[in-house]
Amino acid sequence: MNRASSPGPSSRSAIRRSTASRSATTLSDHPIAARWRAVRAERRAALMPYVTAGYPSPAACRDALRLAERAGADFLEVGVPFSDPLADGPTIQRSTQAALDQGMTVAGVLDLVREARLDVPVVIMTYLNPVLAFGVERFVAAAQAAGASGLLLTDLPAGADPALERRAAAGGLALIRLIAPTTPDGRLAEAVRGATGFIYLISRLGVTGVREEVPPDLERQVARVKAATPLPVAVGFGIGSAAQAAAAARVADGVIVGSALVEALGNGGLRSAEKLLTELAKAVRRGAERPA
Repeated sequence: MNRASSPGPSSRSAIRRSTASRSATTLSDHPIAARWRAVRAERRAALMPYVTAGYPSPAACRDALRLAERAGADFLEVGVPFSDPLADGPTIQRSTQAALDQGMTVAGVLDLVREARLDVPVVIMTYLNPVLAFGVERFVAAAQAAGASGLLLTDLPAGADPALERRAAAGGLALIRLIAPTTPDGRLAEAVRGATGFIYLISRLGVTGVREEVPPDLERQVARVKAATPLPVAVGFGIGSAAQAAAAARVADGVIVGSALVEALGNGGLRSAEKLLTELAKAVRRGAERPA
């Protein structure tokens, strides 16, 4: 079977039209669902790079988002800098502090997303406090206007704030859920029940950051989540090399890479980031060739 390639211009244009339409009335009309259909039609996994908004500078971050899309990203995660990023490892913590030191704000994050004018769906990844400080309704409206398609609140347990969840859904934002290896089966069922878009599976315990290899039980972890939901399952935390991305793509629907890309941007700029993204995109497609 021929290896899959990234969507052509007509496919990207169709997805952009879907992204631009913010009046979707069913989940199947949502830009994130549309992108998953395109990925599955190519019988492969999706690549989801993460960047910290405003790092290494606002302009460089905007260019990095565009670069990631050109290199083959299917979704983009944009992290809102926060002063107490408990789930993040040293690399993303440093990038977060650098962005805050340069004056990056929630409004600035959304301005950056809007200015990037991306064709692929954007997921805003944030802790709850910045959203509450900004105002939930204001945040949802501004994120929608900026072109974001999804929201991942890293420290909001499923069902903890039904009103916020309803506002996000009403604003057209898919609500992405985090699932950990230690999430009990009962809690897993509850968490995925209110999720839309996809499930973010944390592949290992601890904070973000590159590891030497993917967990040996990753296939079992993915299968457990898939047994609880029809939503696609994307794997993150610790994936930073082409080999790791290919291994994860063999068992998951999507592969999320954050710390390695943030580090590449910080150390080598856009050229280093482009090299890594190109390698990752090829690896994800090579690792995830699916039967027809």
